[in-house]
Amino acid sequence: MPAAERGGSRVQAKPRAKAPPSPARRPAKGGAGSPARAGPSPKLILLAAAGVLVAAVTATLATGGRGERLVQTAAAAVDGQFADAGFRLRAVHVQGASKMATPDIVRAAAVRKDQPLLGMDLEALRARVEEVGWVKEAKVVRLLPDTLVIAVEERRQLAVWQHNGRTVVIDEKGRVIPEADPARFPTLPLVVGAGGAEHAGQILPILAQRPNLMRRMEALVRVDDRRWDLRLKDGSLIQLPAAGEEDALAQLEQLDLRSRILELGFERIDLRNPDVVAVRPRPPADPTAPGGLAAAGV
Repeated sequence: MPAAERGGSRVQAKPRAKAPPSPARRPAKGGAGSPARAGPSPKLILLAAAGVLVAAVTATLATGGRGERLVQTAAAAVDGQFADAGFRLRAVHVQGASKMATPDIVRAAAVRKDQPLLGMDLEALRARVEEVGWVKEAKVVRLLPDTLVIAVEERRQLAVWQHNGRTVVIDEKGRVIPEADPARFPTLPLVVGAGGAEHAGQILPILAQRPNLMRRMEALVRVDDRRWDLRLKDGSLIQLPAAGEEDALAQLEQLDLRSRILELGFERIDLRNPDVVAVRPRPPADPTAPGGLAAAGV
């Protein structure tokens, strides 16, 4: 030990006694001085991965699905972990579809309850839904943690088409909706004959502007795939030209305003000549009585 000098004499310094060790204090939980853990808990890792994938899903939805492959690759790695954390399918919401179309859409989606939500191929699911006859266009969105939304634009049912003993529902483009039962659409107009489906979308909007005629119409018959006959519920027949149907119907309207021809009834009205409206009255009660075709100028 080093010596200390005082007043010119040397005094040997005594060694300092060691203090007894103080009892070790347990650091407060979570406070400063806590020993560092070996690494984050699995729960924290799962939450961090969830944040990354949620951000990726959000970016995918915002960019119209262009990053879907990236999301699917990342989801495949942690799909089981996310499923255990609650990211399983619990509810499917179908938007924009009628009650009749919804079951067919859900069936085509081919998803099941408790299926891992992040492992779904949304593009393939959308394609399956768009194969349903009811559906014109579809979009599929994941709502984390447990919901799938299928938003569709449904095809507008235009008419019931009858041809070669087959009766089906068609849309405004003339395409058949296979899942639609014609018996459940009694208010749709009936279109009959070859070519009727393809051309119904052109004539029916013109007829729809004439509700007085539409409510009397029994069927719209395509003749030789070039023109239309209107068969009314009372058995009357209106023959339209191959071109200029709207002008011909305007002539019929003028005639009806003057003579209430639709209300009184007739056997046939021939509108094929744009210059003359030919009207055949109903035959009298006596079948031997003469009848003929009268011409009404317009």
